[in-house]
Amino acid sequence: MDNQMFCFQCEQALGGKGCVKFGVCGKSPEVAGLQDLLVHLLKGIGFYGQKVLQQGKTIDENTHKFVMDAIFATLTNVNFDPERFVEYIKKAYEIKEQLKKLAGDIESEIPEAAKYIPPDTKEEMLKDAKKVGVMADKNLDEDIRSLRELLIYALKGMGAYAHHAYILGKTDDTVNNFFYKALASVLDDNLTVDDLVKLNLELGQVNFKCMELLDSANTGAYGHPVPTEVLITKKKGPFIIVSGHDLKDLKELLEQTEGKGINIYTHCEMLPAHAYPELKKYPHLIGNYGGAWQDQQKEFDGIPGAILMTTNCIQKPRDSYKDRIFTTSIVGWPDIAHIEEVNGKKDFTPIIEKALELGGWQEDEEEKKILIGFGHNTVLGVADKIIEAVKSGKIRHFFLIGGCDGAKPGRNYYTEFAEKAPKDTVILTLACGKYRFNKKEFGTIGELPRLLDIGQCNDAYSAIKIAIALAEAFECDINELPLSLILSWYEQKAVCILLTLLSLGLKNIRLGPSLPAFISPNVLQVLVDNFNLKPISNAEADLAEILG
Repeated sequence: MDNQMFCFQCEQALGGKGCVKFGVCGKSPEVAGLQDLLVHLLKGIGFYGQKVLQQGKTIDENTHKFVMDAIFATLTNVNFDPERFVEYIKKAYEIKEQLKKLAGDIESEIPEAAKYIPPDTKEEMLKDAKKVGVMADKNLDEDIRSLRELLIYALKGMGAYAHHAYILGKTDDTVNNFFYKALASVLDDNLTVDDLVKLNLELGQVNFKCMELLDSANTGAYGHPVPTEVLITKKKGPFIIVSGHDLKDLKELLEQTEGKGINIYTHCEMLPAHAYPELKKYPHLIGNYGGAWQDQQKEFDGIPGAILMTTNCIQKPRDSYKDRIFTTSIVGWPDIAHIEEVNGKKDFTPIIEKALELGGWQEDEEEKKILIGFGHNTVLGVADKIIEAVKSGKIRHFFLIGGCDGAKPGRNYYTEFAEKAPKDTVILTLACGKYRFNKKEFGTIGELPRLLDIGQCNDAYSAIKIAIALAEAFECDINELPLSLILSWYEQKAVCILLTLLSLGLKNIRLGPSLPAFISPNVLQVLVDNFNLKPISNAEADLAEILG
């Protein structure tokens, strides 16, 4: 199978099997190869890093930061710039050699990834990349490959969350050190299927700690989210749209645009920013523009404003807005202006000047707003009312309908499920999957809105905290709650969240719109047997089965 590339890490894998000529996400074979090579080097870093830790030595913060950032850069829709990956590869080799020196003499057999020395040129790197991709070892057991890739992809998702916590000053040794353990484990041919299943569930537990860390970082810096109405229509004047997940970038941009007559709109996963007190206090954080990430090419087409992409979800920019979109942090696209951090600060002058030059929208649209901000602090603050509503029969069931959104057919299921959920049920939602239905009217049950927007994907932590607290209040197991999880997945952050849910013992999760291509039939059966994980069918049938 001499393909130009092979990638099946995301939900839109071609034909449900894998992208082989060009990524559906827009990833070129060149970038795919460089990402494979970077992951190969990270496995070597994992090997030596694990040896260092086993010797009771410590690894410095800069190395931790590089590992989480480098693996995050290979996550779907983050970085498409081959030159940036060449630099990552060179830096990864330097770090591997430093860890090798720190580890000293190794008595055990050293795997090839730990011995690997990358060439100096991109062209030679690409030749090497063909030897280390997902399918490079054609004789590898299908289930071992499946579980190794599951671990790597979940690690990419955790890398995203660890990165966001780190830049806000929050770090944790358990989280940092697990990266080395997980990366080293995929090089260990002695590990069985059972061993790798346990490691994946361990990653789920570590990721729960990582999401807790990020929740603490966000709420510590910006306060606990509060219920907030957010404008979803346009206002007259110059503007900048901020997409991705990075609240720190948004805060810096808000500070630098204060008093300049520029409106700031969030986009996609940045929507929850409006609910944080330390961000919502800026009056020019005016509203949210557009829907989920996959609609950006259409929504950004020729707009008279500037766009800042932070940490996630970029698609190939159209020519009509290529001159007004900027990337920063981990995000990259060839020939797109990139804003670097210098001495811990970013200068957003180029994007500010572009927004003023373009002039913005010429008139106001009729106002429309949506309600967000139901994080764990808010929901648990009214837990007594929720418990009373359940006991009195006013609330029959809770549905968590959330996760990633995407362009693949079949996702209308989530809209239909929300619309058909009975009026005596409450819908919790999070991540960009909510854009399927978050602008619809669902009414209230007493004082409680039927649709509770918990936040973005890492706010799955909030949903879990709410579920655990309700289980304690009702003195029951979490699986005995009148709660069903209806999840959509697209990329690797969803993978690590799923492993977190499974590691906490949650069962009967419905997952769609399709099952991951990297999960082998035998591994899927393990998940079905142990957790009753099941694919979605159709909204009406699934509702009938859940509600009996």
